[in-house]
Amino acid sequence: MLRDAFYQVYTKFKVHFYQEIFQRFQNREASLTTVETFCMEIISALGRPTVNEFATFMRISPPNAAYKVNSLVKKGYINKTQSQDDRREYHLEVTQKYIDYYNISNNYMREVMDRIAARFSAEECRRLEEMLNIVSDELMPEVQIPRARMPE
Repeated sequence: MLRDAFYQVYTKFKVHFYQEIFQRFQNREASLTTVETFCMEIISALGRPTVNEFATFMRISPPNAAYKVNSLVKKGYINKTQSQDDRREYHLEVTQKYIDYYNISNNYMREVMDRIAARFSAEECRRLEEMLNIVSDELMPEVQIPRARMPE
């Protein structure tokens, strides 16, 4: 039963995001392909990765990663910033354009989190947070990303 409940919540978050994206694209062409959307999610989650770090995480070749990155730069979703430590490396940073795009998902998540806080006690919310941190930190070792914080 827990498996089904978790799957239901996860699916609702995904489907809501897709609904909002398709609604916005109804009157204009989509600016990110599906693969580019996945790439942006990874770049954002990694928090300023280099092109090589992105390639390694995605398990793709550096030239393939560079091609995807250059397309995203041209579309204005990421910037490449030269590393202060190694001038040969560039860090990938998401732009405000992507943050605005991604906030479709974050706004709904924020709304659901507000409903959780209103529905459950502070202790229940603290316990849920503790359980989610355990799931993220201990039970998902295959996905190594920096601790993510939801944008304000």
